[in-house]
Amino acid sequence: MLKHFWKKTQACVVVLMLMFYASVAMASSVDNLAKALAKIRGEVETLQTQLDTEKEKHGSKIVTLNSQLADLSVEERRQKLSIEKLEHSIAKMTEHTKKTEQSGENLKPVLLTVLNDYKSHVQSGFPFKTQDRIKAIQDLENNLTNQLIDPNKAVSHAWSLIEDEIRLSKENGIYQQTIALDGENVLVDIAKLGTVFLLFQTRDNRGGMAKRLASGEWKFETVDSTDEVERIRVLFDSLKKQIRQGYFEIPNPLRK
Repeated sequence: MLKHFWKKTQACVVVLMLMFYASVAMASSVDNLAKALAKIRGEVETLQTQLDTEKEKHGSKIVTLNSQLADLSVEERRQKLSIEKLEHSIAKMTEHTKKTEQSGENLKPVLLTVLNDYKSHVQSGFPFKTQDRIKAIQDLENNLTNQLIDPNKAVSHAWSLIEDEIRLSKENGIYQQTIALDGENVLVDIAKLGTVFLLFQTRDNRGGMAKRLASGEWKFETVDSTDEVERIRVLFDSLKKQIRQGYFEIPNPLRK
C-alpha cells in the first residue's frame, strides 16, 4: 500500500513540475510577445511620423507649384498682350493707309511711330537676339528717314518684321547668342521655348536661364544645382536631335 501511495505521490510531483514549467514557458512567451508588440508599435509610430512629414512636404510642394504655374500664366499673358499690341498697331496703320490716299511724307510719321513702339517692345521684352532685332528696326527707320525706301514698301517691310516677332512666340529651337553673364559678354548656346523660356549652355558646361527681375528687366543667371544642370543638358540634347515633343523637366525662371 505504501508502494502504491509512493507512486501516486511521484505522479503528482511530476504533474506539478510539468505545470510549473508550462507556466514559466507561457510567461516567457507572453513577455516575448509583449516586447514584439512594443517594437511593432514603435515602428508604426515612426512610419506614421514619416508619413505625416511627407504629407506636409507634398502639400508645400503643391502650393509652390501652383504659385509658379500662376506666375507662368501671367508671363504668357504678358507676352501675348505685347504681341497683340504690335499686331493692332500694324493693322491700324495698314487700314489707315488703305482708307486714305496719303502721300509718302504723310505716311512716314505714322510708320515711324509704329516702329518706335516696336523697338520699345523689343528692348524691354524677351531677351532673344535683342541687338539683331533692334538693328533691323533701326535700319528700316534710317532708310525711311533718309528717303532710301518708299514708305509703302517700308510698311510691307515693317509688317514682315512683326510677323517674325509673332513667329518667335511659337517656335522652339537652339541658337547661338552673346549674353551678359557675371559682368562679361559670353557666347553661349541658347534654347528658346517660345517667348517664355530662354535657357543657355556655356562652352565650359555651365547651364542657366534668363530671369525677369521685379523691375521688368531680364538677367542671365547660371544654376547651381546639379539636377538643374542635368535637366538643361537633356533639353539641349533633345532639341539637337529634333525631339520637340514630350515631357521635359526644366528649371523655372519665375521661381523666387
